[in-house]
Amino acid sequence: MGIEQQVGFDVERVRREFPILETKVRGTKRLVYLDNAATTQRPKRVIDTLKEFYEKYNSNVHRGAHWLSDLATKMYEDARKTVKEFLNAHSHREIVFVRGTTEGINLIATSFSRGLLKEGDEIIVTEMEHHSNIVPWQLVAQQTGAVLKVIPINDKGELILYELENLITDRTKLISIVHVSNSLGTINPVKEIISLAHQKGIPVVVDGAQAVAHISVDVQDLDCDFYVFSGHKIYGPTGIGVVYGKEEWLEKMPPYQGGGDMIKEVTFEKTTYNELPYKFEAGTPNIAGAIGLAEALKWFKQFDINEVHSHENELVQYATELLKEIDGVRIIGEADNKTAVVSFIADGVHPHDIGTGLDMEGVAIRTGHHCTQPIMCHFGIMATARASFAIYNTREEVEIFVDALKKVLKFFRR
Repeated sequence: MGIEQQVGFDVERVRREFPILETKVRGTKRLVYLDNAATTQRPKRVIDTLKEFYEKYNSNVHRGAHWLSDLATKMYEDARKTVKEFLNAHSHREIVFVRGTTEGINLIATSFSRGLLKEGDEIIVTEMEHHSNIVPWQLVAQQTGAVLKVIPINDKGELILYELENLITDRTKLISIVHVSNSLGTINPVKEIISLAHQKGIPVVVDGAQAVAHISVDVQDLDCDFYVFSGHKIYGPTGIGVVYGKEEWLEKMPPYQGGGDMIKEVTFEKTTYNELPYKFEAGTPNIAGAIGLAEALKWFKQFDINEVHSHENELVQYATELLKEIDGVRIIGEADNKTAVVSFIADGVHPHDIGTGLDMEGVAIRTGHHCTQPIMCHFGIMATARASFAIYNTREEVEIFVDALKKVLKFFRR
């Protein structure tokens, strides 16, 4: 179901495609949904695609000898081709379906550590990583004796890039870096980092969970070795995600899990593994999720990504300007190159109280450490309140959010 690319960006037209945006919170307040970094909402055509699959096409894939299984298999593999085209991967063999970014990074970390890492080897991450791009590497380090090293950030929330060259040694085996920070909105110069790493023969993993819905992603142009993202961050279903990996690396890496579909032949003496990408897809996959993700990507591709990026950045800038006018509000993360996220704290009011108060006004934001506790430690805080924007948000919603925040702060500071 293809759609020609829209000419111009009409946010009101976009909003009409999202039924949930008509919701009244507790029956009275219009929903202002600003928690998009946690999960985006879904357009009706994605919801309809999931419903249609279960009503008309539901069957297991790859194994059936009947018409319905053949049809479901074709839809599932067509979804893989859609992802391949979206990322501009070289081959569909480089696209592995997983549950999401977290499982994707765990897959890479676990498989990479089996035979490719040994005691004293080094893995480099950054201070702004989500826990899902820290903890798997810590586990790998504990299991192999490898060492985890960290690129620091400055007080604007930007990487101190010259430190990377100081961190790299002849024992550095891999760099894993977030493309866009979920709690700061910082867009990292991943292409520059990849180029530097490759000069030293070091592969790079990119966590793209917060990037794919906001900026252009071309894995061949980036030349990354791995790229990982989640469907629910880009208007698709939950429980589905993607690992892109260059064939040369996926061929070297052993399977992540064992079971059905990832094998060619099994005896009690030996198992022969399936070809790519099926070697990494043990068991029944999230068939409906993959098909729903493909529909979300087709829907999203109708828009000019530069116009989407510009629209969302305008909202970020407008929200930042209005927030800075409020006494005692401090923005956390003011990188020169950022997108989609505004994190802040307010004197005398806990972020959780801010979130609860805004909810009473129909405004949905996120509060807490956002699975980035090292960032919170850097700024000497426990948590922030985070407003995050998507393609369907408007300037009017920014104003509703800021007016509601003023009311909440007045209540708690009285």
